[in-house]
Amino acid sequence: MKKLTITHLAVATLTVAISQVTTASAQEFPDGPVTIVAPFAAGTTTDLISRVVGQGMAEDLGQPVVIENRAGAGGSVGTQQVVQANPDGYTLSMGTVGTLAINKSIYPDNPYDPETDVTPIAFIGYTPTLLVVGGDSDFNDLEDLIEAAAQDRGVTFASAGNGTSGHLAGELLNIQTEGDMIHVPFRSGAEGLTAVMSGEVDFMFYHPVAALPNIEAGTMKAIGVSGAEGSSVAPDVPPIADTFEDFDLVAWFLLAGPADMPEEVTERLREAAENSLASEDVREHFERTGIEFGDVEFANLEQFISDEVVKWGEIADAAGAQAD
Repeated sequence: MKKLTITHLAVATLTVAISQVTTASAQEFPDGPVTIVAPFAAGTTTDLISRVVGQGMAEDLGQPVVIENRAGAGGSVGTQQVVQANPDGYTLSMGTVGTLAINKSIYPDNPYDPETDVTPIAFIGYTPTLLVVGGDSDFNDLEDLIEAAAQDRGVTFASAGNGTSGHLAGELLNIQTEGDMIHVPFRSGAEGLTAVMSGEVDFMFYHPVAALPNIEAGTMKAIGVSGAEGSSVAPDVPPIADTFEDFDLVAWFLLAGPADMPEEVTERLREAAENSLASEDVREHFERTGIEFGDVEFANLEQFISDEVVKWGEIADAAGAQAD
């Protein structure tokens, strides 16, 4: 039997010590507040989801979960803060379809790569959008819109800005109708919605819950849903996928941290997030705000992000879309 030298013993002792510290750290996690960076302004959907999910996580973890709003560059500013943080599980991001998929294509110098610089933790939920037109519009269904686009009748669509998910959804519809639709970017979704209701612009993609009051008042009509499975808050509106099979675009939310987080810490955070999602408070909030529960399993999150990067990137490239 080979004798262990002092060097071998020292290395073995150090390895055991490191292992014990790592295990102890994982068992004790968290021993202080956890921060979730919401990379958009207070009051946005991302902010509200962060707060309601964070509250449930705090109860499960036994530590405060602090929501920090860090807006800018379509969410890239706040996300960059997270990917550069210590990967100890105490600084997380409420990732979105924009920050973890779209921004890679529309910002030439996006400061991080969502496929390599983050640790996916838990899929939170998603929301399809409604294709809406003005209440007095001649378009009563998707076929009317397709016909007008095919005849090059100068169909216009609004969005909350270049490179947003609403912009790219409109571009995909334009590609699939083989039309020549004109994109009209606004500074906010609310401004675009006003333009649609007044007839200044023909249509836009908008959050279903925000659009419903106008639809019920007759100042707006919904003629399609961006998600292939439709919308739970607008079940009578047909999915665009009924006409164009490959049309399936939704806004989604995914809890993530920096790359190289310890597996034990990631698992503890995933457990807390999933327990929060199962709570009555979160379910009521999601139902009220039109957020759907997803079925993306933890093991498939990395592939999900990669697939979404490709899907949205192809649309952005085909349309030549860049952020403002």
